[in-house]
This record gives sequence, C-alpha cells and structure tokens, in this order.
Amino acid sequence: MSTVKASLTPHLPQQKRRDVVENDEFAAFTRRIIRAHGRRVATGDVEALRDLVALSAALDDAIGQAVIGLRAFGYSWAEIGQRLGISRQAAQQRWGGQ
Repeated sequence: MSTVKASLTPHLPQQKRRDVVENDEFAAFTRRIIRAHGRRVATGDVEALRDLVALSAALDDAIGQAVIGLRAFGYSWAEIGQRLGISRQAAQQRWGGQ
C-alpha cells in the first residue's frame, strides 16, 4: 500500500497540469516593466543599458529553469516544443543538456 498522497505529489502522471490563473496577467505586467525600462534607457540613461541587457540573460536562465521544471513535471519535448513553436528536436537541443 502506497503512503504517497497523489494530490500532494505533482510529478505523478495524473497531476501533470496545474492551472495558474494569474500567469497571463503576471506576464503582461513583466512585459510592461521591461518596456518601461527600455524607454528609460532611450531617454538618455546610458548607465541602465547594461542592466537592460542583463535582463535578457536572466530571462534565458528563467526559460531554462522553466523547461527543466516542465520536464520534471512530466511534459515531453514535443509538448514543450509545440508551445514554443519549434520542433521537439530543437527544444531538446536547446535545453536538453541543462
């Protein structure tokens, strides 16, 4: 008899997808902040340019962590690639070694 509660174990197959309702709003908020930062740099804040570029690197890291998490959660390379508009092979090549 298993002592693992399926409802508390997210990596079990029946618990594959979690609905998080605030993702769209959070992503929109993040885009607004990044655009505002770009506008600030564009008005002459050359010192902030380095910070704006660092955001790009941080976003790449966050995407890598998200993909690793989705794989651990049970999503296939095909499912991840489909969401990104790329092939399964391209997704695996880009993030498979992380």
